[in-house]
Amino acid sequence: METLWALGDALGVPFARLVDEDVEPVTLIRAADAPLIRSASADYVAALLSASPPHARRDVYLIRADPSGPKVSAPHVRGTVEHVILVSGSALVGPEAAPVELSPGDYLSYPGDAPHIFDAQHEGTTAVLISEVR
Repeated sequence: METLWALGDALGVPFARLVDEDVEPVTLIRAADAPLIRSASADYVAALLSASPPHARRDVYLIRADPSGPKVSAPHVRGTVEHVILVSGSALVGPEAAPVELSPGDYLSYPGDAPHIFDAQHEGTTAVLISEVR
């Protein structure tokens, strides 16, 4: 997963465009059928729920993570902003130098074009992550 993200960042191409298929007008993804992208560096799984269509610049992910140390992300394309809504569990999220502890229902927005982390503090932590390029 990290290699594809780095490749996309180097090329200025959002990660989702490298892994997503064509999108139909109405899309239903059952939780059990979501395509999973696993991190090699942490117990962190992302399911791309909605890739940004051409000329729009946002992707929506469902994150599932267990405590295993932080998922550290290198800076994405300049102008990237990430939005996280924690659904269950708790996690330290945000800028690598100043992460914030989130509880269910909390919302956090932070620069995605700087190093950032997602560090689950409880088993079964889930979150919705929206990545946008401004």
